[in-house]
Amino acid sequence: MTEVPGFIDEARIYVASGKGGNGMVHFRREKYVPRGGPDGGDGGKGGDIVLEVRETLNTLSHFRSRRRFEAEKGGNGGGNRKTGRDGADVIIPLPPGTIVRHDETGDLLADMVHPEERLVLMRGGRGGRGNARFATSRNQAPRMAEKGAPGESAWLKLELRLIADVGIVGLPNAGKSTLLAAVTNAQPKIAAYPFTTLQPNLGVADLDRETSLILADIPGLIEGAHKGLGLGTAFLRHIQRTKVLIHVLDGGSEDPLADFSQVNTELALFDEQLARKPQVAAINKIDLPEVKERIPEIQRAFEMKGVRPLAISALARSGLRDLLKAALHLLQTSGIEPVEEVLPEYRAEPDAVAYEILRDPDGAWRVTGRAIERAAKMTYWEYDEAVRRFQRLLEHVGVEDDLRQAGVKEGDIVRIGEYELEWQD
Repeated sequence: MTEVPGFIDEARIYVASGKGGNGMVHFRREKYVPRGGPDGGDGGKGGDIVLEVRETLNTLSHFRSRRRFEAEKGGNGGGNRKTGRDGADVIIPLPPGTIVRHDETGDLLADMVHPEERLVLMRGGRGGRGNARFATSRNQAPRMAEKGAPGESAWLKLELRLIADVGIVGLPNAGKSTLLAAVTNAQPKIAAYPFTTLQPNLGVADLDRETSLILADIPGLIEGAHKGLGLGTAFLRHIQRTKVLIHVLDGGSEDPLADFSQVNTELALFDEQLARKPQVAAINKIDLPEVKERIPEIQRAFEMKGVRPLAISALARSGLRDLLKAALHLLQTSGIEPVEEVLPEYRAEPDAVAYEILRDPDGAWRVTGRAIERAAKMTYWEYDEAVRRFQRLLEHVGVEDDLRQAGVKEGDIVRIGEYELEWQD
């Protein structure tokens, strides 16, 4: 595996499911059939917004060129009871490990982890009923139908958290990228200055024909990273899905033990679960004579704290196999699963017909409520029967009585969604 090209781990996109098709007002017209009756068909269902995990993706970079995803509207109904065709769904491909949030509220909507996992995030609006569906023994020629129900829409925030067996952490310039390049065929950018790695890199290390490890090189941490300093929280989250950490320490540092403590403190401040992940500590750069000479002293200091670090040279590729074996052993024996973000428990929505009566600045009345506004959008205002049906709905749910108690008068304007009505007793 090579360095992830054009790596992007956050994106903001707009999604909208399709509106349902309109039902039709139509009457059968055939020779020798003077009273053919209503035969207006139903509208088709609007297209859904579907999320799908694609194992071949490992970045959100494909959202740079496209940020709006709108499903197709349902087709309108036709004569002879013909139902409009359903709108086409929109499938949004995501890499494994993508978290989906509502951009405005921050609510967690989905945690897409498993390959080929699919989730219908937003369903298209149902098709409106044609006038054939409203025929009764008392009204055999209804001149009314329904418009299609509106779809749903929202801005979403996508956040990718890499899925790897082992996360490589440490301070800037400790040698993490050099280690990844040495044990895998990844080719991260490497140089002798902090923050060379500006994006996480993935690689696969083959220990034998049957055993391999997926490693993620996480950009260097500095004091205050949990607050977003340096490269901070933009990369800390990638460690959350890993099971084991390799903690790379610069053997040439003045105090490797203090560096070890600093990084672990930053991990714990960001997410206390991170500090509990099994770690293999590795003192790097033993190819340098001054570092090799200090190794016994450094190891004694660590062992006094209950940690047994391995001595390695990522550049000279010394001690790397023992390091990978130690990480594999922890992976197989720790029993710790990667931390998964838990989707919120289902909560029943507020009363479906709940509404509120307000006054607009110009003195007009406004009735707000999801169900009421939706019903207004589905009404054919040009057909008297459809208008009367909407009025019966307002009476049934109590809007008319509440408006009277609020002081509505003859001729007042009442707004519901985008529609304006004149009040008449």
